[in-house]
Amino acid sequence: MTNQSIFIGEFLGTALLLLLGNGVVAGVVLAKSKSTGAGWVVITFGWGFAVLAAAYATAPLSGAHLNPAVTLGLAIHSGDWATVPLYLVAQFLGAFVGAVLCYLAYLGQFRANEGEVLGIFSTGPEIRNTAQNLLTEIIATFVLVFVILATGQTKGLSTSGTGVLIVALLVVGIGMSLGGPTGYAINPARDLGPRIAHAVLPIPGKGGSDWGYAWIPVVGPLIGGAFAGLVDIAVF
Repeated sequence: MTNQSIFIGEFLGTALLLLLGNGVVAGVVLAKSKSTGAGWVVITFGWGFAVLAAAYATAPLSGAHLNPAVTLGLAIHSGDWATVPLYLVAQFLGAFVGAVLCYLAYLGQFRANEGEVLGIFSTGPEIRNTAQNLLTEIIATFVLVFVILATGQTKGLSTSGTGVLIVALLVVGIGMSLGGPTGYAINPARDLGPRIAHAVLPIPGKGGSDWGYAWIPVVGPLIGGAFAGLVDIAVF
């Protein structure tokens, strides 16, 4: 993989991930949408399908990390850190652009909506408890990255492309099982990029961007991803 292909793959893949992921939340939450009120199950499957589409589309270009926590876990596992900064820059930029595209797709609904909309862009806790919220993100991201690394040990899965499907279904499962407390960011770019977009976009009555909480869905997933990389080295 060249530096160019890595940047293009991670930028496009993360943008697609956030366009579809934020899009399903916008469809469920915003008024005057065909899917208003469709619920949590629709959101979790929507995010899973977003992962599926983005990863299949960009895996040949960059390996489809699409997540700084995954990149960190893979770097710890392999010992190769050379392209990590490139992956991270592309992921955060792509996440911001994907969130902006979601806003444009639902522009009329955003303008007609009354009330805060941060939950469409980024995550937040149902019970605000720093230790619990951080631990939840660590645990959920550990599950994600450990399973990605573990399934990568099976050559048949990686060469057939079945591994991407497994990860997409895993994201659905994490959302259903561990998403309740914090909304399962499990991806620093997925949370911070759209949070910045929320802060700068001209959305009527959008409310604050909750910067006091913003570090948790960044630091928690990075810790979880790093721990998964270390455990993978220890057990495989």
